Amino acid sequence: MTNGRRILLGRVAGAFGVRGEIKLFSWTEPRDALFRYQPWILRSGESEREITGVSGRDTTKTVIARFPDVETREQAEALAGTEIWVPRDRLPPPAPGEYYWADLEGLAVETTEGVSLGKVSHLFETGANDVMVVEGERKRLLPFVTGQYIVSVDFEAGRIVVDWDPDF
Repeated sequence: MTNGRRILLGRVAGAFGVRGEIKLFSWTEPRDALFRYQPWILRSGESEREITGVSGRDTTKTVIARFPDVETREQAEALAGTEIWVPRDRLPPPAPGEYYWADLEGLAVETTEGVSLGKVSHLFETGANDVMVVEGERKRLLPFVTGQYIVSVDFEAGRIVVDWDPDF
């Protein structure tokens, strides 16, 4: 089993139909891209196992998968809530100016004046733009808009420089 850094790409939502197909929540873009990044590490509670050979399709409402070892609705239902992880090195490099959220988590955040705001806890999307949650002496929500608020992302230095008022 892979011991390197892992990325959470989805979760089993439940059964689809009566023949063992499974509904998935996918956080890839497009949603069915998660099928490209196998093997998957399925994690449920403290247990995990590796699986390959998963096939599937995107529908208008959800992503449907077929796991090689799941043949009944009951087996599919038993997987509800299972997380789908992949080794980070299975993902393609991001395009210039694009970032995987998981790569940003943990980076230090400082203003253009060198004031430390804390570290990136996580990101989430809104209708307008992505939002970076920075935890330091207090929690801040910063729009992740490059060129406007995000001045630079430096992985080697482990920091993100932002154009942001530290009092805000």
